[in-house]
Formats: sequence, C-alpha cells, structure tokens
Amino acid sequence: MSDTSLTIDNILAPELTLCRVPASSKKRVLEFIAEQIHRHDESLSETQIFNNLVSRERLGSTGIGQGIAIPHCRLEGLDHVVGVLLTLEESIEFDAIDNQPVDLVFALVVPKEATSEHLELLSQLAEKFNERAFCDGLRQCDDATTLYKRMTTATE
Repeated sequence: MSDTSLTIDNILAPELTLCRVPASSKKRVLEFIAEQIHRHDESLSETQIFNNLVSRERLGSTGIGQGIAIPHCRLEGLDHVVGVLLTLEESIEFDAIDNQPVDLVFALVVPKEATSEHLELLSQLAEKFNERAFCDGLRQCDDATTLYKRMTTATE
C-alpha cells in the first residue's frame, strides 16, 4: 500500500463485518473473531490470534464503555492490519471500564512491529465510537452490508 495513512475503510473487509452475532461470553467473542480472521486468511493462526487477544485482555479490558469493546493485539508474521466489526445479538459481560455489558465490538489485529499508525487507528476508532448517534446507527443495522456501509462511509 503506497498510502501510509491507515483508515477504517481500508482495514475492514465486508466479510469481516458481521451483524447480530450470537455470543455467550467474552471468551466466545474472542474465539469467534479469531475464527473469522483465520477463515478470511488461512495463513493466520486462529489459536495464535485468540491467545494474543486473551493476553491483551489480561492487561486490562478493552471494553471502553457504553457497550463498546475494541479488542486488539499484535501478531507475528502479519503484514497488514485486520479489522473485524461485530454487533452482538445480546450484550455480554466484558469487564468494561463502566461495567456495562458490551454489544458492539471492533477487533484490530496489527503486525508485530506495530507503529504509531496503529495507535492512530485505535484513537480514530475510539473517537468514532464516542459518538452515541454513530453507535446507535450501527446497533440498528439488520444485516452485514448495511453495517459495513455505516462503519466505512461515516469517516470524516
């Protein structure tokens, strides 16, 4: 990629945008994310992604409040950023900072040599998810196509 600025729409694939995913626990959500990424790119290890996401959660929950979580981790051998967007069928406990259950998840898996760009991406996400109207719009989606469009077209 010649363009060095990473934006949400160039890291999120429609196939990794899923609506109303049934999940019973935080662990299950992280497993599901790892499965989806592996299915999307079989060269990436599902187990490694899952373990890295779990390790990151142990440092502190990625539940940022208001029903939103941004689980993320670094991955050896990855050469691009992978984003996964999920809305959950029902809110789940995520040890979020405000103790609210989570129903909106944006996972980010970045190369091991993560740069300031990746931090920039996390702050872009946090900023978008800080807008209640934007989040409500995502939660109202009934299908993945609409969800993908709402997530990628609302970029400033």
